[in-house]
Amino acid sequence: SPERGSRGARAPRIYTGTGDAGFSSTFTGERRPKGDRVFEALGTADELSSAIGLASELSSEQGHAFVAQLHKVQCMLQDVGSNIATPLSSAREAHLKRTSFSEKPVLELEQWIDRYSEQLPPLRAFILPSGGKSSAALHFSRAVCRRAERCVVPLVQAGEVDPNVAKYLNRLSDYLFVLARYAAMKEGKEEKIYIKSEP
Repeated sequence: SPERGSRGARAPRIYTGTGDAGFSSTFTGERRPKGDRVFEALGTADELSSAIGLASELSSEQGHAFVAQLHKVQCMLQDVGSNIATPLSSAREAHLKRTSFSEKPVLELEQWIDRYSEQLPPLRAFILPSGGKSSAALHFSRAVCRRAERCVVPLVQAGEVDPNVAKYLNRLSDYLFVLARYAAMKEGKEEKIYIKSEP
């Protein structure tokens, strides 16, 4: 039958039904309501990775070399999710070893930001999300990233998430902003600026 693999084994179902009562599990095994801020942060990190995936596909069509960096960012966001899903209050040593988050990726983002910033014309006005499809998608990713950071900060303050996760998201939004401007410049697309409407 179509759902059987090459060895005749049935493929695993995508649905489990375990969350139908409105609860889900953290990596540490805790059952929490789906509205818990841990799951809100997890979902937003997933949304961010999806937005970056779209931006990456559009940028790839334009031949941008930074697409490899975006793939690396998506992999880092999986690690961000693992850390968020492992509340420090209930984590055992084995959990912490598997889901720790270091400062190294934060420093790498700062290097990338500096590299692209040096090539950009100075900002002289407030830029609206624009500059072609790649740039606009990167701006959208930046906005989602800011929301992910807002979701994570209370968890860091509560001692549930590594502070480096919030730092990473903060630098990532800066990186996505600079990259959006860089993509527009490389594609020769105009960045639209804010013009105050007349009263």
